[in-house]
Amino acid sequence: MRKISMAGAVAVALLVPVAAASAVSAPAAARAYVDKRVRDCPGQGPGCRPGAVTHYWYNHGSSARGVGWVYASREGVRSGTARWLVKKPGGTWKAGSGWKRATRVSTFVETSWGRDGHTGPVYPRGTRICVEFKGLSTKACVTLK
Repeated sequence: MRKISMAGAVAVALLVPVAAASAVSAPAAARAYVDKRVRDCPGQGPGCRPGAVTHYWYNHGSSARGVGWVYASREGVRSGTARWLVKKPGGTWKAGSGWKRATRVSTFVETSWGRDGHTGPVYPRGTRICVEFKGLSTKACVTLK
């Protein structure tokens, strides 16, 4: 039989509530984030010409918005090159990325930037994000609410 010293028993008694408390607070911290997707599909006719989807996240009560990824698509073409633009409230348009070749999928082309998770650039609430295709004057734009 193994004997536990009094100091060891006290240490175990003190550590168990701490471990239990941290296990409870981890899911609460994960719930602190709000994840949203916004999309825009301007243009005439069937399909999006172009289309944009943006995944963003934020903490409850915060005005900062993190952009996880931006997706761009365009119907009715065989090839295309796209980039995304960003405009903070009261600011000017800036390129969020350089031009990137879109991949053909059936009757449309698509490309994306970023990845899932709470990563990526952070902008204030009200920031506009637009997807632009070379040679197309119409842009698909979303607002981070």
